[in-house]
Amino acid sequence: MDEKSFLDRMLGHLRESCKYYTGYPKDLGPSRVVHFTSEREFVQLLHQGYPVVVAFTIRGNYTKHLDRVLEEAAAEFYPHVKFLRVECPKYPGFCITRQRKEYPFIEIFHNPEQAANLGRVADPNITKYSVKVLPFNYDQSAYGFREFFKRHGIRSSLDPK
Repeated sequence: MDEKSFLDRMLGHLRESCKYYTGYPKDLGPSRVVHFTSEREFVQLLHQGYPVVVAFTIRGNYTKHLDRVLEEAAAEFYPHVKFLRVECPKYPGFCITRQRKEYPFIEIFHNPEQAANLGRVADPNITKYSVKVLPFNYDQSAYGFREFFKRHGIRSSLDPK
C-alpha cells in the first residue's frame, strides 16, 4: 500500500525537475539568507569576494513576499552570491546611511577593492575599501536577479562567461 500511483510519481518528478514550477511550495533546504547583525559581519561578508544582495526591510505584508523571493534566489545562486536581510527598525543606523525613504529596497554590493590612502591616515591599522553599490530595480524574483547579474556583468555562477 506504500506504493505511489503513477500520477503521484509523475507529479513528484515534475516538482523535482522543473526549475520554475510555481504551483507548489518548493523545498529550498536550509535558509541561505543571512540576517544582518553588525556592520563588522557585513564587511567580513564583503571580503569573501562574492556579490552581496542586501534587502533593507521593515515589517509588512510585502516583506513576507520579499522574504520568499530572497529565499528562492539565495538557494539558486548559493554559494556564488550572498543574500543579506536587514531589518531596519532593529538597525536604523545602517539603513539611514543608505539615504532612502521607501522600504523595502534592495541594493547589490560587489567588487570590494582596497582604496588608496589619500591624505592623512588616523590609524595605520585601518584599511579602507571601495565597493560598487548598485540599486536593484528589476523584477523581484530569481529570474530578475539573474537578468540583473547578466546585465551588469556580475558572476553569479561558475560559468566563465
